[in-house]
Amino acid sequence: MSVEFWFLTGAALVFWMQAGFAMVESGFTRSKNAGNIIMKNLVDFCIGTVAFCLLGYSLMMGEDALWGMIGIPNFNLFLHYKEFIVAQEEGFTDASTFVFNLVFCATTATIVSGGMAERMKFVAYCLCSATLSLFIYPIEAHWIWGGGWLSQLGFHDFAGSCAIHMVGGISALIGAKMVGPRIGKFEKDEKGKVTKVNAFPGHNIVVGALGVFILWLGWYGFNGAACTSVDQLASVFVTTTIAPSIATVVCMIFTWIKYGKPDVSMCMNASLAGLVAITAPCDVTDAFGAIVIGAVAGLLVCFGVWFLDYKAHIDDPVGAVAVHMMNGIWGTIAVGLFATPTAPDSELTGLFYGGGFELLGKQLLGFAAVAAWTVVGMIIVFSIIKAIFGLRVSEEEEIEGLDIKEHGLASAYAGFSIVDLSGAVMSENENTSLGTAEYDKASEAQKKAAVPVVDTEKDMRAAGVISDTGMHKVVIITKLSRYDSIKRALNDLGVTGITVTQVTGCGIQKGAGEMYRGVEMDMTLLPKIKLEVVVSKIPVDSVIEVAKKTLYTGKIGDGKIFVYPVSRVVKIRTGEEDYAALQDVE
Repeated sequence: MSVEFWFLTGAALVFWMQAGFAMVESGFTRSKNAGNIIMKNLVDFCIGTVAFCLLGYSLMMGEDALWGMIGIPNFNLFLHYKEFIVAQEEGFTDASTFVFNLVFCATTATIVSGGMAERMKFVAYCLCSATLSLFIYPIEAHWIWGGGWLSQLGFHDFAGSCAIHMVGGISALIGAKMVGPRIGKFEKDEKGKVTKVNAFPGHNIVVGALGVFILWLGWYGFNGAACTSVDQLASVFVTTTIAPSIATVVCMIFTWIKYGKPDVSMCMNASLAGLVAITAPCDVTDAFGAIVIGAVAGLLVCFGVWFLDYKAHIDDPVGAVAVHMMNGIWGTIAVGLFATPTAPDSELTGLFYGGGFELLGKQLLGFAAVAAWTVVGMIIVFSIIKAIFGLRVSEEEEIEGLDIKEHGLASAYAGFSIVDLSGAVMSENENTSLGTAEYDKASEAQKKAAVPVVDTEKDMRAAGVISDTGMHKVVIITKLSRYDSIKRALNDLGVTGITVTQVTGCGIQKGAGEMYRGVEMDMTLLPKIKLEVVVSKIPVDSVIEVAKKTLYTGKIGDGKIFVYPVSRVVKIRTGEEDYAALQDVE
């Protein structure tokens, strides 16, 4: 009873890791997608539970079939529930084993969310999570933990460096490659060669750090839940503490030397990398092995992030591939190098402890087999989803953010201002980048997102409400810092009469009207500058184009333009009206 109680407690700790993944992924990405990230981390567990109940669990833990390739599907959870919750000969109920393996399955699925964050369709992610939980993960997990051919061979993966983290990381890599990089991540020349890699800083490193601590706490259950003795559990806790600590320190020193300052987000990635790497060998290695495993993980995560950005040109917003895939592989191989019989209940001996190449060969074979299954399976899965539903949101949806476009959520931070205001000037933020700062190279969607135009006059004429008087009022709302530039541009065009007002404006594009739990949300007001001009001789389209080109910096929120019809103008001093009254301002 006491062993099974700890077994289930460990499962609860692993479930709590879902919160950690949600915090890390949302903190490391942009605020306009935070709600989408949280939603994905919620539903991948819920959808995964449904899939694991229906088929995944029996494929993983069912009676061995096809020479150890799969478990025989069954519905004992539904048809024989009483027997399902009664303890078997080994002392564990099927119900406990089901819950334990379910939370591990959910971890595999949630890794994909981070690698494909900020541009993947929500429906595509739901289908990906379902497929991973239905058969991709259960089949390879059967090979390792369900009595399949790898376990019969002697392959060792105590808590999932290979079965969970490598599989999740490979899936994230394939998905990130197929969905493509976020807009503005890589700048290319005319020949399509990448000339610059842009950083998209996470919007909330504090939340990301909280996620790391939650994950680290959960990892004691992740690695320790399957322990069968107190001595083994204590040893697992020791190695699970040493490896991430060493990885973090090594990463801190490396980034300090390489970049001049210790990198905060990379050190957080390194903590997770050390945890991933020690997951497979945590029960069979000693303190020295944990030190070496952690040190390599700290360097490997730095290399992985650099390689994906600068060589592979694959956009991984949270470092999921470097943390989970690369260090999952390293942890799997490390069993064959650092396993020692001095660890409690360990009967394995690795290469560096005098065991020869036999165990290392088994680990390499297991890694290759599981990797091949995952690569082939996920390429097929993503290809089918892409062909039927599409993987990626539209350019407009990505620019405006998945919170508003996928979920109707105006902001995940209602009531909080996430813009740094200094001297009543809104600072440009890299998190709002549209991909190019050059107006002539920007797409229409990028121009529209940066400086949208609301032409009420055109709509009214089309509806037959007004006639064309040839006079137009143009209202431009933009940042205070853009005033001099727009004033000079309008003067060069021939506009000499401008009315300027300091105003506050709504920070939500397309105005109000968004609802939360059926209640209309208040708007967040920020300082702006409003310019008003009335033109007749100068074409209104010329004024609009000059304003758009002047205000455009490649950032969301560069400005907004409104066009209104003018039916009559009277100059008070002279009594002149309409066209004549405007000649001294054009």
